[in-house]
Amino acid sequence: MTYIIAEPCVDVKDKACVEVCPVDCIHPADGEGEKLLYIDPDECIDCGACEPECPVEAIFAEEDLPEEWNKYIEINAAYFRDKK
Repeated sequence: MTYIIAEPCVDVKDKACVEVCPVDCIHPADGEGEKLLYIDPDECIDCGACEPECPVEAIFAEEDLPEEWNKYIEINAAYFRDKK
């Protein structure tokens, strides 16, 4: 299972999820200029600690992602694919 950060995070980028992630898999770091945060599916251990911490309810398990935000699955994957 992969976690996805969706539309409510755009231009908000609250870092509460970053602070609780035990493996630091939520990116980008400050100063990278991105409009939202991304969860690295290769680093994520699927602990779910980030989901309840998000104040704008933008984090979902991939299978629970609302259909209207399915495009964020590819947006998230592309962010990490382009980094490699």
